[in-house]
Amino acid sequence: MPGTSFISRSVTREAAARLIAKAIAASERVGFEPAVAIVDAAGNLKAFERSDKSSYLAVNIAIDKAYTAASFGLSTAQWVDLLEDRGASNLRHVPRVMAAAGGFPIMEDGAVIGGLGISGGSWAQDQEAGEEALRNFAQ
Repeated sequence: MPGTSFISRSVTREAAARLIAKAIAASERVGFEPAVAIVDAAGNLKAFERSDKSSYLAVNIAIDKAYTAASFGLSTAQWVDLLEDRGASNLRHVPRVMAAAGGFPIMEDGAVIGGLGISGGSWAQDQEAGEEALRNFAQ
């Protein structure tokens, strides 16, 4: 089909490593030690880092936040509101769907190429660190 690309784009290893560094720096500035996950466009783990003092529980939460954001192209903070809708509320029972702030789709030219998940702080800290990391990554 003309104009259709059958090649899917995904976040590169190098980009994932840079974004993890930005996320850790942002988390430290906000005041917590994070677990940070990057998944590719298909939701598979691409890169991961856990600070020495972050909790073990934060590991899977960060990975699931990244997975949720990449899978649906929505931030996990948006999922909090989405699941309040009666028509979508059953989605909260889907394995790996994480409706807690701190997960973000990684976009390029309007397409989802991966997901970023941050866990270890409060929901507001996770969200702030992720927003800052993506903002600094884009510069």
